[in-house]
Amino acid sequence: MSAPVVPATAPDTATLRRPAAVRLAWLLAGAGVVALLVVASVAFGTRVLTLDELLAGLGGSTDGVGPAAVVARLPRMVLALLVGAALALAGTTFQAVTRNPLADPGILGVSAGASLAVVSGMAFLGLSAPYAVMALAVVGAGGAAVFVYAVGSLGRGGATPLKLALAGAATTAACMSLIGAVVLPRVDVLEEFRFWQIGGVGGATWDRIALVAPVLAAGALVVLLSARGMNSLALGDDLAAGLGENVARTRLISALGAVVLCGAAVAVAGPIAFVGLVVPHLARLLVGTDHRWLLPASALAGAGLLVASDVIGRVVARPQELEVGIVTALVGAPLFIAIVRRQKVREL
Repeated sequence: MSAPVVPATAPDTATLRRPAAVRLAWLLAGAGVVALLVVASVAFGTRVLTLDELLAGLGGSTDGVGPAAVVARLPRMVLALLVGAALALAGTTFQAVTRNPLADPGILGVSAGASLAVVSGMAFLGLSAPYAVMALAVVGAGGAAVFVYAVGSLGRGGATPLKLALAGAATTAACMSLIGAVVLPRVDVLEEFRFWQIGGVGGATWDRIALVAPVLAAGALVVLLSARGMNSLALGDDLAAGLGENVARTRLISALGAVVLCGAAVAVAGPIAFVGLVVPHLARLLVGTDHRWLLPASALAGAGLLVASDVIGRVVARPQELEVGIVTALVGAPLFIAIVRRQKVREL
């Protein structure tokens, strides 16, 4: 007989009892790594900056090419931090809500729903205002999430992880087909969408950050406050209800926060893949399955992964650059395979 396997999202005794000091040490180490990546993001690019240029740029000077490059790279770095943390928090939450270790905004069709809503608004309504685009993305993400959950709930057994994954894959395929049908006859929309669909932070500005930051903060606050409820959901609906948890309310509120995070991130940076899928598994290896620790760890790891991917994309293709969505796919796919091989993951 084969050895028993351990769920990727269910709480196990070893990880739940991991000393708080160990978890705190990992969080501090993660914060240190992110800080180093922030410096690298500002210092490295098509032109490597000297220490004097870096300090002058951080001081607000724009005299010379180097300091001006620092000023130009700062919003890009900040946006990468925000979007990476948001996608990681959304992925962790979706995995908790569905009890599916393979759930993430891409696999569940949420990112594709947001993309379809944005493209339809651009093509049919002529919408281009940032607030309108973000609202469309959130509505599209929410509609896709509701549709996938409704389809996955049909039949015997309700919304099992396998049915949710299959419904999400089918929804993603349908949304991408519809997107193609919308943009192909419209050259102007196609040109704009062609770069946006890859996912990137190259067009970051302080105005865009000021627009998206409050929305992302609200979504993050919702999922962080739902951490204790996510721990209960991991035990199963019956046991969670027996412990006094309102399962439906917890699932709804948590999913709403994740949808807001995903929709806003997709609106401002495009549908970046693999961050929401890979990061939660990596964070579990470090801090365990308690969501009170797992969510902050995922946010740090997601922010670091996206900043690192952006730096890699700028360095390896000099004087051009690879969009961050391409790099996350290249980095995330083998990393996820390695994590899955190390962890025994089964359907919950």
